[in-house]
Amino acid sequence: MPILNFIHNDGRTEAVSAEIGDSAMVAATRHGVTEIIGECGGNAMCATCHVYVDEKWMERLPSVSDEEAEMLYGASAPRQSNSRLSCQIRVTSDLDGIIFRLPQVSA
Repeated sequence: MPILNFIHNDGRTEAVSAEIGDSAMVAATRHGVTEIIGECGGNAMCATCHVYVDEKWMERLPSVSDEEAEMLYGASAPRQSNSRLSCQIRVTSDLDGIIFRLPQVSA
């Protein structure tokens, strides 16, 4: 099983195992990564699964769709060049070790 690494704002890294074909959002919520909410269930309609992908991993991901790009503009944290919706990132063996930084969540 590939391992996905989520870096929290306090610097702590949470490594979670993921099933091939699942989304990064599903893996995160399954393992209780609290900053990944996924209110819409992974339909790219809420941006509550926004992550910043470590730059060295960006080229391994498919391009951002128009729908995902539109939702990222509505995310509560600032959009950056490496912003993605984790619901749109399907886990493959090539993503073993990928690093996601979690945006600051407003209380």
